[in-house]
Amino acid sequence: MNNVAVIDYGMGNLHSVAKAMESLCKDVRVDVTSDAGRILAADRIIFPGVGAIRDCMAEIRRLGIDTIVSEAVRQGKPVLAICVGMQALMDSSEENGHVDCLGLLPGTVKRFGGDQGLLDADGNRLKVPHMGWNCVQQRRSHPLWQGIADNSRFYFVHSYFVAPDDTSQVAGATEYGHEFAAALSKDSLFAVQFHPEKSQHSGLQLLNNFLHWNGTGSTN
Repeated sequence: MNNVAVIDYGMGNLHSVAKAMESLCKDVRVDVTSDAGRILAADRIIFPGVGAIRDCMAEIRRLGIDTIVSEAVRQGKPVLAICVGMQALMDSSEENGHVDCLGLLPGTVKRFGGDQGLLDADGNRLKVPHMGWNCVQQRRSHPLWQGIADNSRFYFVHSYFVAPDDTSQVAGATEYGHEFAAALSKDSLFAVQFHPEKSQHSGLQLLNNFLHWNGTGSTN
C-alpha cells in the first residue's frame, strides 16, 4: 500500500488533491492530517496551500507543520508542495507587508507587477491574480516530468510568484508579464506554483509520477 499524507493546516484544496490521488491507483491510501506521527510515517507527503501567506504561516507554526516539513525533507522523504505550499518553502514573502517563511529553499515571494502593475509585451495591463492555463517549459530533467510533454499546460491561480536565489533549482518556468518559476526541485522536494489536481491529464500524470517517485533522480 502506497501511503500519502496530505498536510492539513486548514489552508488548502485538501479534498481535491486527495480525490485526485485516490483516482490514480487502487493501491494508495491518502491520509488528510495535521498529526506529526502520521505525516512522517507516510511514504510520501503533499504540502498544499491557498490563501494569504500570513494566515498560512501562522497556522503552519501553530500546528508545528514547519518542524514536520523540515524533518521530512531532512529524512529524504518525497515531498510535493503546491501553490502557497511552494511559496511557504522560501525565505520570505512580500505579501502582507513581509512574512518570514520556512527558509527551506533560498529566495523570496514577490507580487506580480508591484506598484506599477503588470503589462504584457504590447503594453496592455494584465489582470492580477493570474488565473488560467499556462504552458510550462521544463528546465531540467526530473522523474515528475516523466510522460509529460515539454510546454504542457497547467492551471494557475495566484497573485504572487517565487523568485529563487538559486536558479539551478528551477525545474519548470512559464510567463505572465515576465518569466517566473513554475516548479522548483531540490533533493526529495518538488514544488509547483500551479495546481496539478486541476490540470487535467498533465496534472494527473505529475501526481501519478509522484506516487512512484523515491525522492531521488529515479522512480520506484
